[in-house]
Amino acid sequence: MACEHKQHKRRWQQQKYKKTLYPTLSLAGVLLIWQLIVVCGFVPNYLLPTPLQVLGALGKEAALLAMHTQTTLIEALIGLVIGTAIGSAFAILMDRFEGFYLAFEPLVTISQTIPTIAIAPLLVLWLGYGLLPKIVLVALTTFFPVLVSLLAGLRSVDPDMIDLMRVMHASRWQIFIHVKLPAAAEQFFAGLSIAGAYAIVGAVIAEWLGGISGLGVYMTRVRKSFSYDRMFAAIFVISAISLVLMGVIRALERAAMPWKQQTAKKKGAVHDQV
Repeated sequence: MACEHKQHKRRWQQQKYKKTLYPTLSLAGVLLIWQLIVVCGFVPNYLLPTPLQVLGALGKEAALLAMHTQTTLIEALIGLVIGTAIGSAFAILMDRFEGFYLAFEPLVTISQTIPTIAIAPLLVLWLGYGLLPKIVLVALTTFFPVLVSLLAGLRSVDPDMIDLMRVMHASRWQIFIHVKLPAAAEQFFAGLSIAGAYAIVGAVIAEWLGGISGLGVYMTRVRKSFSYDRMFAAIFVISAISLVLMGVIRALERAAMPWKQQTAKKKGAVHDQV
């Protein structure tokens, strides 16, 4: 029994190692191909800097990029929290009240057909060049994925489970807490992970149209001076903080759903046996 436990633990560690190794090798391969394309002259260096040049620009501009990153993160996090709160509230109300669902479902769907880049100039015009229009745009961007994922999760609950709770004289609140919320948690976090990536992108798009600081403002300035190495450095930072934010959301998911991790381990053990 102890031997089987050790073997299972070793296999689980090997799976975690592979999940880290394969993406790392894939990324290294892409960077190597990129470097060779530029060095061999397939693309002019003034149009596409090499990864080493981008790394050099990242080092030289580290302090300035850190300052702009702080502004973008503040906008993204505040907007994400607001968008998540409003999206969750709408999802719960649309699940609870059919009339509310019928009234707002078409409006929510139509709102997502409007490109974000089309709303941004209006928000800047109405709300100025401060943090507020950026936060509002991020909230609007993150609202929809959270709403859709949570609503789908709440509506995917097994009706037999709800009937069983009613037979046991459970209140609506108890059914929501003990049945609906756990069932919807996985889909909610999937939507929240997407919203986290959208939050950074939404903040940068809003910053393109005006502002004092932020990664979008930085990109606009370096683009005008044709400093593409610094432009790619900013893109790298945007990707990095998006990945970090998604990692934080996944950590929250693991903390909120410990049973999911246990299920994944059991599936891995069964797969190894097969």
